[in-house]
Amino acid sequence: MQTSIIIHGMPSKQEYLNPEFPSASNAHWFPWIQKQLTIKGILAQTPEMPEPYDPDYKKWSEVFEQFKLNQDTILIGHSCGGGFLVRWLGEHKVKVGRVVLVAPWIDPKHEYPKMFDFEAGDISDRADSVHLFISSDDDKEELDSAEILKAKISNLKVHHFNDKGHFITDHMKTNEFPELLEIVLS
Repeated sequence: MQTSIIIHGMPSKQEYLNPEFPSASNAHWFPWIQKQLTIKGILAQTPEMPEPYDPDYKKWSEVFEQFKLNQDTILIGHSCGGGFLVRWLGEHKVKVGRVVLVAPWIDPKHEYPKMFDFEAGDISDRADSVHLFISSDDDKEELDSAEILKAKISNLKVHHFNDKGHFITDHMKTNEFPELLEIVLS
């Protein structure tokens, strides 16, 4: 059975604790892509990572490692979630089907050592394909992260946009993300 695990990013503590906002795993395009994959017969999971406003690699790993990963698994990571996947795959000899990094952030300023105390490496041998979605109007740290990953990951397939910002609802003006769905299903 094909599966997908979708890892969210890092909201602010104020946003995370605000009852007016959805949980991090149910924000932006995550519910939409989960539903689309489910319709296609792919079991899609969007785990809620612990204290995402103050990410801790060990705590996130404990949640992530509850899932069975294999070559039928599609991993999707947004922002900090993409950075988490890069680190986790770099440290584990697990092969998955596809990895999609959406506006990945790997903390180029080194402000979150509990999450990003690592140097990105080439994870291309951990997946059949690795894709990166980036938009030129995203923040500098994400653009810097993308450049680092482009230099490190061989055979990285880059999907460049000019108007998606950080690939969040406010920037995209929608919760639908058909470009992502197309790559995930290809």
